[in-house]
Amino acid sequence: AGKRKFMEYSDLWKVKVGENNTEILYPALQNVVATVNYSTTIDLIHVAERARNAEYAPRRFPGLVLRIREPSATGIIFKSGKAVLMGTKTEEAAKLAARKFGRLLVKLNQNARFRDFKIVNLVSMIDAGFPIRLEAMASKHFLYSHYAPEIFSGLVYRLMEPKVVLLVFVSGKVIVTGAKSRKDVEEALGKMWAVFLQFKKSF
Repeated sequence: AGKRKFMEYSDLWKVKVGENNTEILYPALQNVVATVNYSTTIDLIHVAERARNAEYAPRRFPGLVLRIREPSATGIIFKSGKAVLMGTKTEEAAKLAARKFGRLLVKLNQNARFRDFKIVNLVSMIDAGFPIRLEAMASKHFLYSHYAPEIFSGLVYRLMEPKVVLLVFVSGKVIVTGAKSRKDVEEALGKMWAVFLQFKKSF
């Protein structure tokens, strides 16, 4: 199988699927979501008044939103010191962003320490290389899937093991979300490849 095309900025890796692992897919990471604990109470008003690219509207949302450019990332910082980070394209970039946010807090006189960094969601995309008959797939796999094209154009498929959600589109594009690791993505694609082939749309 030839290499599928993806956005150049995404991180791709090779996954073998199918009988005897003869098919190759190239998942592309689109977003890495991580959590970290800075292990101190954060003065959000103090930080919001002094940090660039900061948004804080406590009446609407209790978290302080910070943004950095390198790597491009958004951090939501809570008063407890816990934070959620998103927007990076690799696990390494997510960890670097978490450390940069921590250093920024220290510069603003917050006693932040880097603790409990964890990847909580890897969002990736693959191209099966052929269109998929979503109505037939939803009918056959009704226990695990939901398809309401008048509301959302993709079929939502919930795998139990690994516990991930796949958004399957008629074009053959598939988004995998909820994965905690690349291994989760690989296992999910390995299990679903036969299903995709079963409902391959023939011209």
